[in-house]
Amino acid sequence: MEFDFGFIALSLLAFIGGFSLLVFVHEWGHYSVGRLFGVRVEVFSIGFGKEIYGYTAKSGTRWRLSAIPLGGYVKFFGDASAASNPGEHVEGLTDEEKKDCLHYKPLWQRALVVAAGPAVNLLLPVLIFAGFTYANGKVFVDADVSFVEEKSAADRAGFQVGDVIIAVNDREISNFTQVRTEILMQPGGPMDFTVQRGTQTILLKAIVDKRFMEDRFGNQYAKGYLGVRPSGTYKVVQYGLFGALAEGARSTGDQIGLMVRNIGQLILGLRSIKEVKGPVGMVQIMGDAASRSFLDWLSIVTVLSLSLGIMNLLPIPVLDGGHLLYYGLEAIKGGPINKKAQEAGFIIGFGLIILLMVVVTLNDLQSLVS
Repeated sequence: MEFDFGFIALSLLAFIGGFSLLVFVHEWGHYSVGRLFGVRVEVFSIGFGKEIYGYTAKSGTRWRLSAIPLGGYVKFFGDASAASNPGEHVEGLTDEEKKDCLHYKPLWQRALVVAAGPAVNLLLPVLIFAGFTYANGKVFVDADVSFVEEKSAADRAGFQVGDVIIAVNDREISNFTQVRTEILMQPGGPMDFTVQRGTQTILLKAIVDKRFMEDRFGNQYAKGYLGVRPSGTYKVVQYGLFGALAEGARSTGDQIGLMVRNIGQLILGLRSIKEVKGPVGMVQIMGDAASRSFLDWLSIVTVLSLSLGIMNLLPIPVLDGGHLLYYGLEAIKGGPINKKAQEAGFIIGFGLIILLMVVVTLNDLQSLVS
């Protein structure tokens, strides 16, 4: 086996740079809203483990760059750990100290501090997509069929050259990109296509073929395949600032929808857990993108930002979504959740995260070896 050490170095830099940027953005969300509400921040760390470089700001916050670049954290005054669970000493604080402590802030303020991290991760792609759109406009390819592959899913369903696809699964569409996205997300699944054929509107039912896309590292991903091509007729639409922001929000919403559907397909067994990549797989993917262009790398960073935002909102203790779940239960109960129950939840949540990391790392290593 030959190693391209230049590519390995580029991949590591691309991953560490991109992931650290997203961690900073995420933690800055927590930090900025916490400071807005007068919470004292003791540590803002990019990475875990031993401090490589750091300095203490006038506010008392220790800004750290740590040795293990696989995450980061903001430690508020009163936190027992980087997971922001309250420490035992919180109960013995003076009235003056309580003003600086997150755990004595009103419930709505605590919830906003926690939600701010994933919210910023979801906002960043809106701005990036909006920037692309504002600079380049958007290309819309007409959804008219110019080619039907013989013996394909489209051929079996009765597609003909000249058909214009106007709806997929009862969802109206206006361009071929929307059609392609829906098809890719349904490997081996049934789909309904409404087409305009001359003066007639016809419903075509297809069982989409399941094919596998393989990247340069041998990783395989299931995708749907219909077997049609558009004519290639297109138009470029230019947008002003507010129009670009609206398109950025729409594109982000579409991406979130795709990710949620992917998670659902994993749970239902329609997709293999082997498609989920861990740190090694992400190093490969980001290195490959960076070797092509900065914009390709930025596109991967955008998708990763969305993934981090969505993952952190899952109702798993240790993650931000777990904290929000506890706050929701606190609002219903009218008081804090039992500490032992919280601690048990954190232990279970941490165990689930470790289990997931083991599974995806094994996927990465298996792919690397093969």
